Amino acid sequence: MQLAFSGDLWFWRGPSPFHFVTVPPAEAAAIGEVAGAVSYGWGMIPVTAHLDRDGRTTTWATSLWPKDGAYIVPVKKVVQDAHDLDLGDVLDLRLDIAT
Repeated sequence: MQLAFSGDLWFWRGPSPFHFVTVPPAEAAAIGEVAGAVSYGWGMIPVTAHLDRDGRTTTWATSLWPKDGAYIVPVKKVVQDAHDLDLGDVLDLRLDIAT
């Protein structure tokens, strides 16, 4: 399954601070339909994420985190640095989910 969407980069200050993009409701619903078959536990969904920005694509392996009935995409520090990302930047993401 492949999904594409845009979302704002935001920061979570929890016990393990990290930057995320929230998956929009329609795409989250599509993920929810396959979640039982692809989750490795705790609702985590392994994905390959692709950020298309500035004429370049950066790809990384990660897992979607379930949050408040939706999913969030962790954006690794190396990706943030490669594209000089700031909080609030709108990111165009693609996700590959093996089903």
